[in-house]
Amino acid sequence: MITQTVATTDYHTAGEPFRIVAEPPVPLPGDSVADRRARALTSTDAQELRRLLCSEPRGHADMYGGFVVPPDDDGAHLGVLFWHKDGFSTACGHGTIALGAWAVDTGLVAAPDDGTVDVVVDVPSGRVTARVHRAGGRTVGVDFVNVPSYVLARDVAVPTARGTASATLTYGGAIYASVDAAGLGLSVDPASYADLIAVGREIKHALDAGGRAVHPTDPRLSGVYGTILFEELGVDTAGTVRQRNVTVFADGQVDRSPCGSGTCARLAVLADDGRVGVGGPVLEHTSIVGSTFTGAVVGTARVGDLPAVIPQVTGTAYRTGEHRFVVDPADTLVPGFVLR
Repeated sequence: MITQTVATTDYHTAGEPFRIVAEPPVPLPGDSVADRRARALTSTDAQELRRLLCSEPRGHADMYGGFVVPPDDDGAHLGVLFWHKDGFSTACGHGTIALGAWAVDTGLVAAPDDGTVDVVVDVPSGRVTARVHRAGGRTVGVDFVNVPSYVLARDVAVPTARGTASATLTYGGAIYASVDAAGLGLSVDPASYADLIAVGREIKHALDAGGRAVHPTDPRLSGVYGTILFEELGVDTAGTVRQRNVTVFADGQVDRSPCGSGTCARLAVLADDGRVGVGGPVLEHTSIVGSTFTGAVVGTARVGDLPAVIPQVTGTAYRTGEHRFVVDPADTLVPGFVLR
């Protein structure tokens, strides 16, 4: 049982929580951040700490956070292990945006009162950047520059209780399945919340069972992380593509933000369609709660034989609290419970 006090700083990025543990009170060994994640998956201590902070009464079913760990080398400012109620993820765009704001807020990375500074972060899927924009001594925006993102497969038929879904599998630091919500008779709005979760889980589990979501170079990154259910909102006079989405990730968690790495996956699809590209147009990506990220393609690359884009997602994170969690030795509900 964890007996130490656990200190956290909490942020939200476009409505999605991110709980930062700057000094995890359990060992998280490894030769790299990716290796630390692999070991954390089988570590009783790491899993208990994750469950303690995610589960009620200290967390909730949709809590998200990260353990700060050393970077892979001195080319990055920090490393992070991302976690949620079901385990440790390979990527997290909204979390990277929050970490950029936190690194500047705490003075870990020196930043000008007016201008921009890069916070470089090693995550399990690679090295990413949080470009923090400042004005008048305040953080006014953060660009999340991700790893190369690309389409793995298109028009994958997935049987669901609502009919056959046509899914596009895309890598954006994690593998996502993109599905047009209208094709399943759904719209992306809070009234459809339960139905969106149900079909999102169905699609993810069906694709995983079929072995379709295979990363081309690293098996640790295989498997569908989330289902992106999207709908078109039109194109404005500047050519901006406007879409709304809900990302159902892990096992039924709902991203309140437009999803950072999911937005990167959508950019890869839209670039493959010729709808966005370097220099524009961009994607205005709205979440189920009405918050917005701006997605842009800032470069191109190749991953093996696959064409890829370098995506950038812009949003803002705000600090919501600082906590010192404790465990009473007599508490029989440790690490906690999840009612969903």
